[in-house]
Amino acid sequence: MKTVKSGTNDKVNKKYYGTIASRGLTKGPVSIFKKENYSFTRTDGNNPQVESKKLVNAITGSIEEIRIIKDKIISEHIESEAQVFEAHILILQDPALIEKANSEIYLGVNSEAAWMAAIDYYAKLISALPNPTLSARADDVRDVGDRVLKHLLGGKNNYEVRLYQSSILLAYDLVPSQTAALDRSLVLGFCTAKGGPTSHTAILAKALGIPAIVGLGDEIMEITSGTQLIMDAELGEIIVNPNKNTLLEFQNRFINYSNQSINELSQANNPAMTDDGVTVEIVANIGSAENAISAISYGAEGVGLLRTEFLFLDRDHAPSEEEQINQYSRILEINDKKPVTARTLDIGGDKDVPYIGFKQESNPYLGWRGIRISLDEPVIFKTQLRALVKASYGHNLRIMFPMISTIHEFREAKKIFMGVRKEIEAESNFIIPKIQLGIMVEVPSVVILADQFAKEVDFFSIGTNDLTQYTMAADRGNNLVSNLGDPCNPAILRQIKHVIEVSHLAGKWVGLCGELGSDPEGIPILLGLGLDEFSITPSAIPHTKAIIRRWTLKDAQRIAEASMGAESASEVRTIVSSASKH
Repeated sequence: MKTVKSGTNDKVNKKYYGTIASRGLTKGPVSIFKKENYSFTRTDGNNPQVESKKLVNAITGSIEEIRIIKDKIISEHIESEAQVFEAHILILQDPALIEKANSEIYLGVNSEAAWMAAIDYYAKLISALPNPTLSARADDVRDVGDRVLKHLLGGKNNYEVRLYQSSILLAYDLVPSQTAALDRSLVLGFCTAKGGPTSHTAILAKALGIPAIVGLGDEIMEITSGTQLIMDAELGEIIVNPNKNTLLEFQNRFINYSNQSINELSQANNPAMTDDGVTVEIVANIGSAENAISAISYGAEGVGLLRTEFLFLDRDHAPSEEEQINQYSRILEINDKKPVTARTLDIGGDKDVPYIGFKQESNPYLGWRGIRISLDEPVIFKTQLRALVKASYGHNLRIMFPMISTIHEFREAKKIFMGVRKEIEAESNFIIPKIQLGIMVEVPSVVILADQFAKEVDFFSIGTNDLTQYTMAADRGNNLVSNLGDPCNPAILRQIKHVIEVSHLAGKWVGLCGELGSDPEGIPILLGLGLDEFSITPSAIPHTKAIIRRWTLKDAQRIAEASMGAESASEVRTIVSSASKH
């Protein structure tokens, strides 16, 4: 990527509107980044051994770079988002891709041309499949392809975006590796012409605490580098060349926003209690022991979603029982007696592992994933359950199963769990305290039959990201249908209401672990619907607690009821914002 330098001839107070990917307020000069076009010429008659060695070195160097990025993400306590870089490594280790390139190299073609021909072939092949989810994988293929090409052309460590001053980054789009590698001491925020709020790039921005607005449209690329910009990622707008009055208004807002953030953090360890004395539980979504430490510092009252797949990815064999016990024990010990809800292995969809026999699926998000894999791979499933049970001694562990779509699946999973429990009790001559068993609500069939499930499960955890995409038939990673993926859609809210109502009638509790749980306009609705537990990104906990404290339960219930009668997500958001107390 390179900086485009030019004058500043943009109109005063020109506004652009996009979608908030990561909240915040900032201002500063613009740095425009455009993708470099790396040029090369195809040549024939080259030495295959020399060209093949060049390709090996380029791939090795690229993998090393990606691992550095992955380690950076993990070190910043957002290990759960490191999986995208594990996928990039797997692409570069794909024997079929390498063989495709080598088949050209062996004919005398230079490595640059052979490699990009292989990348283009597989990217087009994936893009042509009748599943929009896989088009995102084509972007991943092109991303790692460009990185290797840069090495082949002699470049090193310069694929990432580089900033030379504190500025707001404007780009047509950013891939996750570029977002993760941004210099956080210099990047004030970033805006993109493309993108949606649930893309990997957007999720990374939120996890890293970088204000971000996406989907602003191609016109923003006409803004010139150095132009002063106000970025309001609370309203979803940018203001180009703000005048004095606009700057003064922003400065007042920024001071208030900063003071509010400091105050919210100082109150983070206090309960999330409404203005009329009703308390709800605020817990964290995590994917490592490091995440658990960070979550507590933000005021988490436990863990509502432990993504256990962090132990299973980026390796060529399943983790042993002992390895899993050690990792689960660390997280449970960090939380002491606080509740920790572990989700059993949730792979498939966009997450696969080489030691499980995945076959190519035309629509993997509707295929072999979650509990379906666990029930078909009982050795892996039993080993994980044994490790969780053994690690639970003296702690408050809950276990939930992902991608449940039928009662039979839950019963089978519970049967295996009970068998494992009896085995351990027989081995240790120790009666294991009760461990609550619940399910993720991600599939509409579970919502429809929630009254039947409520008779058998101990709790529900609503995964609004997947529930939204399955209800709206809109892949959350596809920019073309991102407008359909708003979880404030009444179709989603009515399902949440139904699950909570039937669960409470059965004496069961309900949590939620999707992005809606930290959405300022979603929070009062969930509060009004009677949600028992909000499980969210750790950094969002202080603000979420603060929002809850500004509402009474009665007002929240009134807003929730009004939202049930809305016709669209935008109407719901208007209802909430017009009644907002913040």
